[in-house]
Amino acid sequence: MQFIDLSVPLEHEPITEKRPSRIERFNHDKEGLDFLTKAFGCEPSDLVLSGGLGNAIEVVTAGTHTSTHMDAPWHYAPTSEGKPARTIDDVPLEWCYNNGVRLDFRHRKDGDVITPEELKEELNRINYELKSFDIVLIMTGCDKKMDSKDYFQQPGLGREAVLWLVERGVKIIGIDAWGLDTSFEAMAEKFQKSGNGEVLWQAHFAGIEREYCQLEKLTNLDLLPPHGFKVICFPIKVEKGSGGWSRVVAIKD
Repeated sequence: MQFIDLSVPLEHEPITEKRPSRIERFNHDKEGLDFLTKAFGCEPSDLVLSGGLGNAIEVVTAGTHTSTHMDAPWHYAPTSEGKPARTIDDVPLEWCYNNGVRLDFRHRKDGDVITPEELKEELNRINYELKSFDIVLIMTGCDKKMDSKDYFQQPGLGREAVLWLVERGVKIIGIDAWGLDTSFEAMAEKFQKSGNGEVLWQAHFAGIEREYCQLEKLTNLDLLPPHGFKVICFPIKVEKGSGGWSRVVAIKD
């Protein structure tokens, strides 16, 4: 089997985050050494097995929606399908290991809203019929812009497209961009021109009507076939969290 990493690292103040993460590093010969000598009541020379060194550790300050992560229904609203929305520690593990399907929308531009008709066309092109609990991955190519602020310019799913997928048994939808909707700038521009609030965050808010989770900030979807692979995407178990970091991996023969 081949394992393909679909995750990006949690980094110190990356330019591809609207809420930057920070990593404070404690080194073997400084803070880590000081911690061990105080904990054991010893001198550095007593740490003979390490050659007088302590341990390394990182203290991370980051939102649960930083780096590659899963959005829980609680992220979208307090309720989903008329019930209290699931938090990330309530997401069924069975959802997080299933067959994967990759849909190619790299031809779509910033602000383009992907429709159910386009989903159907792409599924027909790859000769695939969706099954319950398939994990659908939307490829935009935005991961190739991660060293640029242009990363935030992206297409995204519309409300109808999300509902169309969920009505076919899909519980997790992923994307290799910052979010599942189009860029904030594109949504704001459409709203200012039309005054129609329904253009704002429509993919996320679709989760109020039908329960589903999102995987955001994926990468390497271009290394996958359209189907015939598994996806593992277990999120970190954050108590009552609206999301959690995920190490998303694809497995193919």
